[in-house]
Amino acid sequence: MARRQDPFDIEITPELIIRAYRAGIFPMSEDAADDEIFWVSPELRGILPLDGFKLSTSLRKAIRKSSFEVRVDTDFDAIIEGCATVGADRDSTWINRTIRTVYGELFRRGVAHTVEVWDGADLVGGLYGLAVGGAFFGESMFHRRTNASKIAMAHLVDRLNAGGFVLLDTQFVTDHLESLGGVEIPRAQYEERLAEALLLNGNWNAWDAATPV
Repeated sequence: MARRQDPFDIEITPELIIRAYRAGIFPMSEDAADDEIFWVSPELRGILPLDGFKLSTSLRKAIRKSSFEVRVDTDFDAIIEGCATVGADRDSTWINRTIRTVYGELFRRGVAHTVEVWDGADLVGGLYGLAVGGAFFGESMFHRRTNASKIAMAHLVDRLNAGGFVLLDTQFVTDHLESLGGVEIPRAQYEERLAEALLLNGNWNAWDAATPV
């Protein structure tokens, strides 16, 4: 992993975050209690090819039989809280107060988005990330019920394909993401794909227009 730590005291703004993503870098913190952030540009970048999502037979059945409801962009605060909560799927978090604040503003501006999985009144899983051009930069996901995060990812892939997106950036590849089709590519190859994606104008809401109410 390559870190680009800025030695100057620069205000972390929504505009700076967007510029960073467009340049192929993203922010992280050491932990939730640390208000500082550092910039990351991995030598191997995680992506999930939008034509390579692995929807297993068992997951396909689970989605078909599930009573879960998928919602989009209705509760950013609850999603980021779920992603930042230490639990069975993580023993630490890099989501600090600065990230919560700035990404909350990006959500209000329509740049950050959520995919939420609900079981009645209970939020049981989901993810969030940024849509810029034809790229979606996945930030974090969580689950409180079996398959909830996988269902969120399946919906995300369908939504991005419907909207003309060409790049789903996952930053890194975990075992969970690898099981869904996630792969690592060299930084130079990632930057080429990113440059191509930024020439496009993905439509996050195309799925809603194409799906009967």
